[in-house]
Amino acid sequence: MANLKELRSRISSVSSTMQITSAMKMVSASKLSRAQDAIVAMRPYSQKLTELIQGLSATVEDDMGSALTEQREVKKVLIVAISSNRGLAGAFNSNVIKKVKELIQNDFKNQEVEILTIGKKANDILKKTEKIYLHNQEIYDDLSFNNSVELSTKIMSAFESKSFDKVVVVYNQFKNAATQYVVAEDYLPLVSNADESSTSQQLDYIFEPEKTEILSELMPKALNIQLFKALRDSFASEHGARMTAMHKATENATELRDGLKLTYNKARQAAITNEILEIVAGAEALNG
Repeated sequence: MANLKELRSRISSVSSTMQITSAMKMVSASKLSRAQDAIVAMRPYSQKLTELIQGLSATVEDDMGSALTEQREVKKVLIVAISSNRGLAGAFNSNVIKKVKELIQNDFKNQEVEILTIGKKANDILKKTEKIYLHNQEIYDDLSFNNSVELSTKIMSAFESKSFDKVVVVYNQFKNAATQYVVAEDYLPLVSNADESSTSQQLDYIFEPEKTEILSELMPKALNIQLFKALRDSFASEHGARMTAMHKATENATELRDGLKLTYNKARQAAITNEILEIVAGAEALNG
Protein backbone atom coordinates (compact mmCIF):
# COMPACT_ATOMS: atom_id res chain seq x y z
CA MET A 1 0.00 0.00 0.00
CA ALA A 2 1.33 3.46 -0.92
CA ASN A 3 2.40 5.70 1.92
CA LEU A 4 0.26 8.65 3.01
CA LYS A 5 2.50 11.33 1.51
CA GLU A 6 2.43 9.69 -1.93
CA LEU A 7 -1.36 9.33 -1.78
CA ARG A 8 -1.84 12.98 -0.80
CA SER A 9 0.37 14.00 -3.73
CA ARG A 10 -1.65 11.90 -6.20
CA ILE A 11 -4.97 13.23 -4.85
CA SER A 12 -3.72 16.80 -5.27
CA SER A 13 -2.51 16.07 -8.82
CA VAL A 14 -5.79 14.45 -9.89
CA SER A 15 -7.81 17.31 -8.34
CA SER A 16 -5.75 19.86 -10.31
CA THR A 17 -6.28 17.89 -13.54
CA MET A 18 -10.01 17.73 -12.82
CA GLN A 19 -10.19 21.51 -12.43
CA ILE A 20 -8.39 21.99 -15.76
CA THR A 21 -10.62 19.57 -17.70
CA SER A 22 -13.74 21.09 -16.14
CA ALA A 23 -12.63 24.58 -17.16
CA MET A 24 -11.85 23.42 -20.73
CA LYS A 25 -15.28 21.82 -20.94
CA MET A 26 -17.00 25.09 -19.98
CA VAL A 27 -14.89 27.11 -22.44
CA SER A 28 -15.72 24.73 -25.30
CA ALA A 29 -19.42 24.74 -24.32
CA SER A 30 -19.43 28.53 -24.55
CA LYS A 31 -17.72 28.58 -27.97
CA LEU A 32 -19.85 25.71 -29.23
CA SER A 33 -23.07 27.66 -28.74
CA ARG A 34 -21.94 30.43 -31.11
CA ALA A 35 -20.34 28.03 -33.61
CA GLN A 36 -23.48 25.87 -33.72
CA ASP A 37 -25.73 28.86 -34.38
CA ALA A 38 -23.42 29.98 -37.21
CA ILE A 39 -23.31 26.63 -39.05
CA VAL A 40 -27.04 25.90 -38.62
CA ALA A 41 -27.88 29.31 -40.12
CA MET A 42 -25.40 28.88 -42.98
CA ARG A 43 -26.19 25.35 -44.17
CA PRO A 44 -29.52 25.99 -45.97
CA TYR A 45 -28.04 28.89 -47.96
CA SER A 46 -24.95 26.89 -48.96
CA GLN A 47 -26.94 23.82 -49.99
CA LYS A 48 -29.49 25.78 -52.01
CA LEU A 49 -26.80 27.78 -53.80
CA THR A 50 -24.92 24.60 -54.73
CA GLU A 51 -28.12 22.97 -56.01
CA LEU A 52 -28.89 26.06 -58.09
CA ILE A 53 -25.42 26.09 -59.67
CA GLN A 54 -25.51 22.35 -60.39
CA GLY A 55 -28.95 22.59 -61.98
CA LEU A 56 -28.02 25.61 -64.08
CA SER A 57 -24.70 24.16 -65.26
CA ALA A 58 -26.52 21.03 -66.48
CA THR A 59 -28.50 23.17 -68.97
CA VAL A 60 -25.37 24.76 -70.46
CA GLU A 61 -23.62 23.10 -73.40
CA ASP A 62 -20.25 21.53 -72.59
CA ASP A 63 -18.24 23.87 -74.79
CA MET A 64 -19.81 26.88 -73.05
CA GLY A 65 -19.24 25.65 -69.48
CA SER A 66 -16.82 27.02 -66.93
CA ALA A 67 -13.32 25.66 -66.34
CA LEU A 68 -14.52 24.81 -62.84
CA THR A 69 -16.89 22.18 -64.28
CA GLU A 70 -14.37 20.64 -66.68
CA GLN A 71 -14.27 16.85 -66.34
CA ARG A 72 -10.72 15.60 -66.93
CA GLU A 73 -8.96 12.27 -66.58
CA VAL A 74 -7.98 12.16 -62.91
CA LYS A 75 -4.20 11.97 -62.63
CA LYS A 76 -3.49 14.42 -59.79
CA VAL A 77 -5.70 14.82 -56.75
CA LEU A 78 -5.70 17.47 -54.04
CA ILE A 79 -7.16 16.47 -50.66
CA VAL A 80 -8.06 19.37 -48.35
CA ALA A 81 -7.76 17.99 -44.79
CA ILE A 82 -9.45 20.21 -42.19
CA SER A 83 -8.33 19.56 -38.61
CA SER A 84 -7.67 21.79 -35.58
CA ASN A 85 -4.65 23.52 -34.07
CA ARG A 86 -5.25 22.04 -30.61
CA GLY A 87 -5.72 18.55 -29.27
CA LEU A 88 -7.67 17.15 -26.30
CA ALA A 89 -10.72 16.67 -28.52
CA GLY A 90 -11.08 12.90 -28.51
CA ALA A 91 -10.89 11.29 -31.96
CA PHE A 92 -11.68 14.56 -33.78
CA ASN A 93 -8.30 14.94 -35.53
CA SER A 94 -7.38 11.26 -35.79
CA ASN A 95 -10.62 10.51 -37.67
CA VAL A 96 -9.75 13.11 -40.34
CA ILE A 97 -6.21 11.74 -40.70
CA LYS A 98 -7.53 8.18 -40.90
CA LYS A 99 -10.03 9.18 -43.62
CA VAL A 100 -7.34 10.93 -45.68
CA LYS A 101 -5.07 7.86 -45.56
CA GLU A 102 -8.02 5.64 -46.47
CA LEU A 103 -8.73 7.76 -49.57
CA ILE A 104 -5.07 7.66 -50.61
CA GLN A 105 -4.82 3.89 -50.20
CA ASN A 106 -8.18 2.96 -51.73
CA ASP A 107 -9.91 5.60 -53.88
CA PHE A 108 -6.79 7.33 -55.26
CA LYS A 109 -4.16 4.58 -55.09
CA ASN A 110 -3.39 4.98 -58.82
CA GLN A 111 -3.28 8.79 -58.75
CA GLU A 112 -0.71 11.29 -57.58
CA VAL A 113 -2.04 12.84 -54.38
CA GLU A 114 -1.08 16.04 -52.59
CA ILE A 115 -2.62 17.39 -49.42
CA LEU A 116 -3.62 20.87 -48.34
CA THR A 117 -3.72 20.80 -44.55
CA ILE A 118 -5.79 23.27 -42.56
CA GLY A 119 -4.92 23.04 -38.89
CA LYS A 120 -1.72 22.08 -37.12
CA LYS A 121 -2.69 18.56 -36.01
CA ALA A 122 -3.27 17.07 -39.47
CA ASN A 123 -0.11 18.67 -40.84
CA ASP A 124 2.07 17.33 -38.02
CA ILE A 125 1.06 13.74 -38.82
CA LEU A 126 0.53 13.75 -42.60
CA LYS A 127 3.75 15.58 -43.48
CA LYS A 128 5.72 12.55 -42.25
CA THR A 129 4.36 10.26 -44.97
CA GLU A 130 2.50 12.36 -47.57
CA LYS A 131 3.29 15.22 -49.91
CA ILE A 132 1.99 18.54 -48.54
CA TYR A 133 0.87 21.04 -51.18
CA LEU A 134 0.06 23.86 -48.77
CA HIS A 135 -0.43 24.32 -45.04
CA ASN A 136 -2.53 26.90 -43.21
CA GLN A 137 -3.11 27.07 -39.48
CA GLU A 138 -3.43 30.83 -39.08
CA ILE A 139 -6.99 30.85 -40.43
CA TYR A 140 -8.31 29.80 -36.99
CA ASP A 141 -6.88 33.00 -35.48
CA ASP A 142 -9.60 34.81 -37.40
CA LEU A 143 -12.10 32.40 -38.96
CA SER A 144 -13.78 34.85 -41.32
CA PHE A 145 -15.25 34.56 -44.81
CA ASN A 146 -12.57 36.82 -46.29
CA ASN A 147 -9.75 34.61 -45.01
CA SER A 148 -11.57 31.55 -46.30
CA VAL A 149 -11.95 33.15 -49.75
CA GLU A 150 -8.17 33.57 -50.03
CA LEU A 151 -7.75 29.84 -49.50
CA SER A 152 -10.56 28.76 -51.84
CA THR A 153 -9.25 31.12 -54.53
CA LYS A 154 -5.86 29.36 -54.43
CA ILE A 155 -7.58 25.99 -54.77
CA MET A 156 -9.69 27.16 -57.75
CA SER A 157 -6.61 28.66 -59.43
CA ALA A 158 -4.71 25.40 -59.04
CA PHE A 159 -7.59 23.47 -60.60
CA GLU A 160 -8.03 25.92 -63.48
CA SER A 161 -4.29 25.79 -64.22
CA LYS A 162 -4.62 21.96 -64.33
CA SER A 163 -2.25 21.44 -61.41
CA PHE A 164 -4.97 19.11 -60.12
CA ASP A 165 -7.77 17.22 -61.83
CA LYS A 166 -9.89 16.65 -58.74
CA VAL A 167 -10.24 18.29 -55.31
CA VAL A 168 -11.78 16.60 -52.27
CA VAL A 169 -12.45 18.18 -48.87
CA VAL A 170 -12.25 15.98 -45.74
CA TYR A 171 -13.71 17.39 -42.53
CA ASN A 172 -15.89 16.66 -39.51
CA GLN A 173 -19.54 17.47 -40.16
CA PHE A 174 -21.37 18.73 -37.09
CA LYS A 175 -24.57 17.02 -35.97
CA ASN A 176 -24.68 17.77 -32.25
CA ALA A 177 -22.31 18.20 -29.33
CA ALA A 178 -21.82 14.45 -28.97
CA THR A 179 -21.87 13.41 -32.64
CA GLN A 180 -19.68 14.42 -35.57
CA TYR A 181 -19.31 12.63 -38.90
CA VAL A 182 -16.17 12.56 -41.03
CA VAL A 183 -17.12 13.28 -44.63
CA ALA A 184 -15.16 13.36 -47.89
CA GLU A 185 -16.89 15.95 -50.06
CA ASP A 186 -16.16 16.50 -53.77
CA TYR A 187 -15.15 20.12 -54.27
CA LEU A 188 -13.89 20.34 -57.85
CA PRO A 189 -14.87 19.86 -60.58
CA LEU A 190 -18.37 21.12 -59.89
CA VAL A 191 -20.75 18.37 -60.98
CA SER A 192 -23.98 19.24 -62.76
CA ASN A 193 -27.33 17.83 -61.62
CA ALA A 194 -29.43 16.27 -64.41
CA ASP A 195 -32.61 16.24 -62.31
CA GLU A 196 -32.34 19.98 -61.70
CA SER A 197 -31.74 20.43 -65.43
CA SER A 198 -34.94 18.65 -66.47
CA THR A 199 -36.94 20.57 -63.89
CA SER A 200 -35.53 23.88 -65.13
CA GLN A 201 -36.39 23.03 -68.73
CA GLN A 202 -39.96 22.16 -67.77
CA LEU A 203 -40.39 25.48 -65.96
CA ASP A 204 -38.85 27.32 -68.96
CA TYR A 205 -37.03 30.12 -67.13
CA ILE A 206 -36.00 33.32 -68.87
CA PHE A 207 -32.41 34.11 -67.82
CA GLU A 208 -31.11 37.65 -67.60
CA PRO A 209 -28.16 37.90 -68.13
CA GLU A 210 -27.18 34.76 -70.07
CA LYS A 211 -26.67 31.44 -68.29
CA THR A 212 -22.93 31.43 -68.92
CA GLU A 213 -22.56 34.88 -67.39
CA ILE A 214 -24.61 33.88 -64.35
CA LEU A 215 -22.50 30.73 -63.91
CA SER A 216 -19.18 32.54 -64.25
CA GLU A 217 -20.31 34.94 -61.52
CA LEU A 218 -21.94 32.47 -59.14
CA MET A 219 -19.62 29.44 -59.37
CA PRO A 220 -16.67 30.99 -57.50
CA LYS A 221 -19.09 32.36 -54.89
CA ALA A 222 -20.67 28.93 -54.41
CA LEU A 223 -17.25 27.30 -53.99
CA ASN A 224 -16.17 30.02 -51.55
CA ILE A 225 -19.31 29.38 -49.50
CA GLN A 226 -18.81 25.60 -49.66
CA LEU A 227 -15.28 25.77 -48.19
CA PHE A 228 -16.31 28.28 -45.54
CA LYS A 229 -19.20 26.00 -44.57
CA ALA A 230 -16.76 23.09 -44.19
CA LEU A 231 -14.53 25.22 -41.97
CA ARG A 232 -17.51 26.30 -39.86
CA ASP A 233 -18.68 22.69 -39.61
CA SER A 234 -15.24 21.58 -38.49
CA PHE A 235 -14.96 24.44 -35.98
CA ALA A 236 -18.29 23.54 -34.35
CA SER A 237 -17.38 19.84 -34.38
CA GLU A 238 -14.07 20.57 -32.69
CA HIS A 239 -15.68 22.29 -29.73
CA GLY A 240 -18.39 19.65 -29.51
CA ALA A 241 -15.78 16.88 -29.48
CA ARG A 242 -13.62 18.71 -26.94
CA MET A 243 -16.57 19.43 -24.66
CA THR A 244 -17.55 15.74 -24.71
CA ALA A 245 -13.97 14.57 -24.19
CA MET A 246 -13.38 16.96 -21.29
CA HIS A 247 -16.70 15.96 -19.69
CA LYS A 248 -15.63 12.32 -19.75
CA ALA A 249 -12.15 13.23 -18.50
CA THR A 250 -13.65 15.17 -15.59
CA GLU A 251 -15.87 12.22 -14.69
CA ASN A 252 -12.90 9.83 -14.81
CA ALA A 253 -10.77 12.19 -12.71
CA THR A 254 -13.57 12.48 -10.13
CA GLU A 255 -13.87 8.70 -9.94
CA LEU A 256 -10.09 8.32 -9.59
CA ARG A 257 -9.89 11.02 -6.92
CA ASP A 258 -12.67 9.38 -4.89
CA GLY A 259 -10.89 6.04 -5.10
CA LEU A 260 -7.63 7.59 -3.98
CA LYS A 261 -9.34 9.32 -1.06
CA LEU A 262 -10.84 6.00 0.03
CA THR A 263 -7.41 4.34 -0.18
CA TYR A 264 -5.86 7.27 1.73
CA ASN A 265 -8.43 7.02 4.51
CA LYS A 266 -7.88 3.27 4.81
CA ALA A 267 -4.12 3.74 4.95
CA ARG A 268 -4.45 6.52 7.51
CA GLN A 269 -6.77 4.38 9.68
CA ALA A 270 -4.34 1.46 9.45
CA ALA A 271 -1.44 3.70 10.51
CA ILE A 272 -3.42 4.99 13.50
CA THR A 273 -4.37 1.44 14.48
CA ASN A 274 -0.74 0.35 14.28
CA GLU A 275 0.36 3.25 16.47
CA ILE A 276 -2.30 2.36 19.09
CA LEU A 277 -1.19 -1.29 19.05
CA GLU A 278 2.43 -0.26 19.49
CA ILE A 279 1.54 1.97 22.47
CA VAL A 280 -0.53 -0.79 24.10
CA ALA A 281 2.19 -3.35 23.51
CA GLY A 282 4.81 -1.01 25.00
CA ALA A 283 2.67 -0.35 28.07
CA GLU A 284 2.12 -4.06 28.63
CA ALA A 285 5.85 -4.70 28.30
CA LEU A 286 6.63 -2.06 30.93
CA ASN A 287 4.01 -3.49 33.30
CA GLY A 288 5.41 -6.96 32.77
